[in-house]
Amino acid sequence: MNRLLTIIILMCAICTVAPAQDTEELKAARKWLKTGVWRNGVFNADPDENVNLVEFYNQYQKNQKQWDAVFRWIRANDLRTIPKGQHQIYGTSLVVKVEDSQNQPLEQRRSESHYKHVDFQYVVKGTEGFALLDHESSIANCEYDAKKDVIHYDYDPAKTHFFNSKKGRFNIFFPSDWHIAKIQTEKKDQNIRVIVVKLDYVE
Repeated sequence: MNRLLTIIILMCAICTVAPAQDTEELKAARKWLKTGVWRNGVFNADPDENVNLVEFYNQYQKNQKQWDAVFRWIRANDLRTIPKGQHQIYGTSLVVKVEDSQNQPLEQRRSESHYKHVDFQYVVKGTEGFALLDHESSIANCEYDAKKDVIHYDYDPAKTHFFNSKKGRFNIFFPSDWHIAKIQTEKKDQNIRVIVVKLDYVE
């Protein structure tokens, strides 16, 4: 019995300390991210730890012109003083939304995902609360709106991943990222300035 118990303990220890093996795709994505080639020397923020790096890597390769245009636009403009509203990125079909708003209680925020677009979100001022939904326990509660490219979900808050984001980090929500934005945080000040850009999702 003691020998069996020792084996079980050793097996548990091995499982605890052995790191999960990265896929080749994830290794390639991390290597690409570290090189910084995607910055083009003009963008000094980093993706949030919740960003799907494999998707970021793949979408950048497929749609580099749009991604480069977004990063250049951010670098070229004073994001703290630029007027709120919509701004066309010259030479592209992309529109940047500069929003001055507030985080709200979770029950006042709607979940969403998109089929044809990627949500790029960057906090300029304040701290924004986000959430990523669990797919297994979340269910679409409406028909897909093709015109707005959006669908909403009922979800279990207990199985939802909540996190905050502030200046210096950007978030990217791909079609598989069912998400909620502008959720009230523990901060005293809930006022935020954010920019949102919808890039094309390339299959």
